[in-house]
Amino acid sequence: MRGFPPVSPQRAGEGPTSAAAPGRPQERTAGRRRLADAVLELVWRHKTISRAEISRLTGRSRSTISDMVADLLQTDLVREAGSGRSRGGRRPVILEFRDHAHVILGVDMGATHVSAALTDLRGRVLAWHDRIHDVRGDPEGSVALLSELCEACLASRPASAGELLGIGFGLPSPVDPASPDRISPRVFPAWRGQRVFGGLGERFGVPVYAENDANLGAVAEQWWGKAAGSDNFMYVKVGTGVGAGIVLNGEVFRGATGVAGELGHIVVDGSGPPCVCGSRGCLATFVGTRALVARAKSLLRRHPDSILAAAEPDIVAIEDAALAGDPLAVAVTDEAAHYLGTALAGIMNLMNLGSIVVGGSLARLGERLLAPLREAVLSRTLVGSAACTIDASSLGPRSVALGAATHVLVAALADPRLFPGVESR
Repeated sequence: MRGFPPVSPQRAGEGPTSAAAPGRPQERTAGRRRLADAVLELVWRHKTISRAEISRLTGRSRSTISDMVADLLQTDLVREAGSGRSRGGRRPVILEFRDHAHVILGVDMGATHVSAALTDLRGRVLAWHDRIHDVRGDPEGSVALLSELCEACLASRPASAGELLGIGFGLPSPVDPASPDRISPRVFPAWRGQRVFGGLGERFGVPVYAENDANLGAVAEQWWGKAAGSDNFMYVKVGTGVGAGIVLNGEVFRGATGVAGELGHIVVDGSGPPCVCGSRGCLATFVGTRALVARAKSLLRRHPDSILAAAEPDIVAIEDAALAGDPLAVAVTDEAAHYLGTALAGIMNLMNLGSIVVGGSLARLGERLLAPLREAVLSRTLVGSAACTIDASSLGPRSVALGAATHVLVAALADPRLFPGVESR
């Protein structure tokens, strides 16, 4: 899992960070706040840690750290958890971060489904509910459904879990920071003028955070999945459309206007089918769910003995057939790997990323998709890109919802005053 940056003495509160003169009350207050936040961060990162170890890592005196810890013990986030091993002298008292102090809701709204995950403060999924639904065409029903699933998650939380900290939303379109509760009408025309959150924040009395679904998939992979420890990678979500969450130098890259990662609208064949964006031959017109189903239907005449000839094929049936080695399904998924690899090779030549993680529906194909995909990328990139690893997500269909919950956790760990009770320290 990607951790926090090392805590230096200056970050922990040593040295001025504003124009205030040294020693003035406002500076002392700010310095104390930075140190207290750094101490909480260390307890979360290490899970269990002693005051002496915090003192060593921050470069501050034990008495100062004991003062900070005394404040933290007044919250519900940290507790004393017995004695540690002695290195000669009194056995240290161990501090423990309480992962169940609060819960977080993460919501994934795709074009054809709504999912909700309830997690603790360590990214563990405590409850999970999802439903197939025509999100693209039914805004009112979708908003009602997401409220229902959130309620279901909260109703099934463990007795030991604390109160709700916040709600994170993964949306299947670029997110405008000025209007984060809106889905782009160019992508989902039926949602023009519709609010996504449906007043959930007010209903539950917690902050709501929204982000593009592929970006949140990248966040989940960075903290809990295949990209843990990687600072330069891309998460590719293949579903109804194709999106990418790009992480550069440890941070999600959103671009100048927040819409970076629209991988599905890279043109891979200028004479290809028209796309909803107005262009032709975009990657999504070859690799998106609808495109793959249409391609499978078009090939049925050539493969009358295919498993898929027995019934109207859908994406799940195509994936199942490909995993079973069905020639028609394999031809469809190999073509998808070719087009996806063409687009990814261009990205790799430009950015030289360390790894690519493939999520979304097609990720369940595993090596059936990854082997031809790696070959397509390798044959179109310079030698330096050969070091890039390409793997399927290990988080499965929960990755975006988990990333949405993690988005809330990241915000709270960056500003602990978002935790109830901490603002009064």
